[in-house]
Amino acid sequence: MKQILCFSLLLSLPFSTVYSAAPKAAKQLAVQKSAALPAHLTTRVQWTKFPRPNYKNEDLKDQNRSAIIRIYADETGSITKASVQESTGLAHLDNLLMNAVREAHVKPHMENDTATPLIGYQTFSLKLGQEDEDAEACPYQFESKNWQAQQQNRKTPFSYQTQPQLDIDSELLNGHNRSVKFTFKVNKHGDVKKVKVKQGSGIYALDQKVVQAVSNSQVTVKRTAKTLWMYKKSSFKDEITFDLNHCE
Repeated sequence: MKQILCFSLLLSLPFSTVYSAAPKAAKQLAVQKSAALPAHLTTRVQWTKFPRPNYKNEDLKDQNRSAIIRIYADETGSITKASVQESTGLAHLDNLLMNAVREAHVKPHMENDTATPLIGYQTFSLKLGQEDEDAEACPYQFESKNWQAQQQNRKTPFSYQTQPQLDIDSELLNGHNRSVKFTFKVNKHGDVKKVKVKQGSGIYALDQKVVQAVSNSQVTVKRTAKTLWMYKKSSFKDEITFDLNHCE
């Protein structure tokens, strides 16, 4: 009888061992999570190539038009999709704006030194104007207060390593003199970071062109015993004025 009882116990050991080990193995299964960062949502898109819709008075159907286009950009800043958030009221004009956006390019959003996709909104104000085939738009260069002081060899808190590239012409001023005051930060390598408009021109597209020009530039900061310790987080300001008389 004892031999039968011992034999029964021996037979039951493998099964009980397997059964008790099952919950332990289940605990070792890890949940897989995607390492991809979500798209950054913003209402202030920084363009490296601004959308330039080509339209005529007849496209507006005798009235000023406005629209908001929703954009989707990948990690490189390329526009992957455009859709209408608020319509101009004219389908062909909406399509014209979306085509212009698709041909443009934005500055990628950086999250912990990693580029992420971006979702943003761009407002367009399309106004009736007097068409004149002989009239030519007058281009402007980046002639900020600090840049002009550099050219005159005057003392400045920082220096642009090269003149920032600006894509602005007289048509964007809409018949008025404009000025933009802005601030920005500089890291230890001289890269411009976090450009902010402190006093805008009244035209969002113009402000953004200034922001993108400054964002793509590099500056040199004179290191002294007083400023060396704060160089990594140095903050500076500048101002640029667009005078219509420049084109005369």
